[in-house]
Amino acid sequence: MAFLNDNYLKLKAGYLFPEIGRRVKAFTEANPDAAKRLIRCGIGDVTEPLPPAVIAALHKAVDEMGERSTFRGYGPEQGHDFLRAAIAQNDYRAHGLDVADDEIFVSDGSKCDCGAILDILGDRNVVAISDPVYPVYVDTNVMVGHTGDADANGAYAGLVYLPCTAQNGFIPEPPKEHADVIYLCSPNNPTGAAATRAQLEAWVSYALAHKAVILFDAAYEAYISEPGIPHSIYEIPGARECAIEFRSFSKNGGFTGTRCAFTVVPKTLHATTAGGESKPLHPLWNRRMSTKFNGVSYIVQRAAEALYSPEGKQQVRGLIEHYMGNAKVLVAGAKAAGLTVFGGVNAPYIWVGTPAGHTSWQAFDKILGEANVVITPGSGFGSKGEGWFRVSAFNSRANAEEVARRIQALKW
Repeated sequence: MAFLNDNYLKLKAGYLFPEIGRRVKAFTEANPDAAKRLIRCGIGDVTEPLPPAVIAALHKAVDEMGERSTFRGYGPEQGHDFLRAAIAQNDYRAHGLDVADDEIFVSDGSKCDCGAILDILGDRNVVAISDPVYPVYVDTNVMVGHTGDADANGAYAGLVYLPCTAQNGFIPEPPKEHADVIYLCSPNNPTGAAATRAQLEAWVSYALAHKAVILFDAAYEAYISEPGIPHSIYEIPGARECAIEFRSFSKNGGFTGTRCAFTVVPKTLHATTAGGESKPLHPLWNRRMSTKFNGVSYIVQRAAEALYSPEGKQQVRGLIEHYMGNAKVLVAGAKAAGLTVFGGVNAPYIWVGTPAGHTSWQAFDKILGEANVVITPGSGFGSKGEGWFRVSAFNSRANAEEVARRIQALKW
């Protein structure tokens, strides 16, 4: 007899975005006319075409694959040297940060890496997670058996939840209790909040004192506009001894359908064996990648490299300015409707308070049914997300302006 992984049975009914898809599908089938004017501001998927520099690099790489002399087969699982060097130089060393080329591991997505990193971390760790939070952090820990069952509010036994509220600016504070593994996301998905240097310094100090590992998701760092907000955890002294950083080309370069990201694992980062011995994580992640991953395609890695060219950098700035312009429009529209709004400054998401008497799913259904706009209910990100909803700025400017108009027209 074959046995299944019982931990999957602990998962709440449906991952957030499939549930949104189910409700939207039911609505559009029942309301075909309304479906024609539907605008999606739910899932954080980009809408604008790939930058021209990327398209040119893709074409060139495809042509190379058509010639025997330049054809490429299997590449290094950790990523091609040309891309690892471009990442380390442009994203880190150019900013005075000590990151070596071989500390960069190229992958097909930060979402994948955030889950896969658990392969090299033990099952005895106390895991701390922000609330609200990107659901993948929680669900992947449930899948591997790091939690107990969920309570009525969806909180899992065994996890340390770090409340993110309007009172603390939606940035979690180090807990009084001990944690071994800490998930931090800045700029934050879903709230759009970005941690200050002082806030990250407090977390690095906590991690060093507790010999903990910070899993730092910086997928939206390119959207930071305010001066003084760190783009990398490694801007904080001591972070190389306690943090792994995840980044992605999905939201800055439009690679959601092209798939390329990277994880930084410093050689100076250690964790403890069951016998109490300190061991580096870098060779373990290298082994994991070599065993379970065949690498990102050569064509896509050349496309990602093009983002670091002068033309690519300029085109990325144009994409970010476009989406953040949308965010500004959406923030103004929601505020004009009398709603409480956070975010939209350092991230392409706005975090909106639901009017009194409405749960986040009730707000979702009302906005879908009456405004024909898809948003994301806050409760899908955790119990502290109840009473809020997320609006994505990934859209055309015309759609962003129309969404702002429709939100203002709603009668709560």
